[in-house]
Amino acid sequence: MNLHEYQAKKLFEDYGIPTPTGHVAHTVEDAKHCVAEIGGDSWIVKAQVHAGGRGKAGGVKIARGHDELESIVGSLLGSQLVTKQSAPHGQPVNCVLIASLSDIDSELYLGLVVDRASRRVAIMASTEGGMDIEEVAATQPDKIISVTVDPVLGLQSHQCRRIGFALGFDDKQRKQLTSILQGLYKLFTEKDLSLVEINPLIVNKNSDLVAIDAKIGVDDNALFRQAQLETLRDASQEDEKENSARQFDLNYITLDGNIACMVNGAGLAMATMDIIQLQGGSPANFLDVGGGATAEKVAEAFKLIVSDKNVKAILVNIFGGIVRCDLIAEGIIQAVKEVGIAVPVVVRLEGTNVNEGKAALTASGLTLLTADDLNDAAAKAVAAVGGVQ
Repeated sequence: MNLHEYQAKKLFEDYGIPTPTGHVAHTVEDAKHCVAEIGGDSWIVKAQVHAGGRGKAGGVKIARGHDELESIVGSLLGSQLVTKQSAPHGQPVNCVLIASLSDIDSELYLGLVVDRASRRVAIMASTEGGMDIEEVAATQPDKIISVTVDPVLGLQSHQCRRIGFALGFDDKQRKQLTSILQGLYKLFTEKDLSLVEINPLIVNKNSDLVAIDAKIGVDDNALFRQAQLETLRDASQEDEKENSARQFDLNYITLDGNIACMVNGAGLAMATMDIIQLQGGSPANFLDVGGGATAEKVAEAFKLIVSDKNVKAILVNIFGGIVRCDLIAEGIIQAVKEVGIAVPVVVRLEGTNVNEGKAALTASGLTLLTADDLNDAAAKAVAAVGGVQ
């Protein structure tokens, strides 16, 4: 789960990480009140969307005076901001963050992420902060400084100093960086985060470090113990179908192909998508209905699938272990009848009571294509949409 910048900065403040004075506005009137509290005659206006690259997409602007402020806020609110990292149609801008301008001497990058290889939190820093950090990582990886933190020992002062020296900081700045890093690491571990980024972390004209941007990702698997953070979820920034799937305990991710997949088990779902591509097709989604799939879950899964207008065929790949294949077949039949599916459906069943399941599908009178194995199922699904894509 991602947080908006203004939400992330509130957490930064709670953990002693310096940020510019700023307030969130949902209307032009809100914006007027914000700048009255901030003071000054120029401010930065930042569209609040769950996507990077806002600056290059016109989502970050400087307002010089009240008239320009009203014009910028009015044009951003209610718009769809399309960035390199957003959905193709963009992300809705429902609010903006208005903050005081910072006198920037230099821009740096600072981030924390879970390093799966070492099974530790990794801290990454670079002197090349700003809008082109992705390009720096791709073309100049030597510019990225990386340190992993032992979960038993925690973040050590010498590690903070090492990063500070690598960034070229003086003694005062190294002390500030140590405080910021200790706060970030504490925030990361206490709030079960998966990602924290400050891009840029600036050195201002007074030689102080300030986080003028903030990006936070929360581990979805830990939300059961982070109830307060879950209240910050902005469903408008997420895929509508993925939100619906979450309500029924379905793991669903939208993709850009035309062969929908419904599978029980994440590993089997990944294998199914791979074989579809091997056969020359393109999966329209990742959909794991779980090992304990029920007829109701299968019906909801079909509803999600057919809500995607790009879907031209459906491949159902079920291994009956915890749940018998005949019960899954009954669920498929019920779901197809209830939803009224107009595209070809290929079904591959394997496991407990597989013969009974296949017999039920055949006796249903529905136009369902059965498959002997996964390769056969994928080939039939690809053929149903017109062959190799």
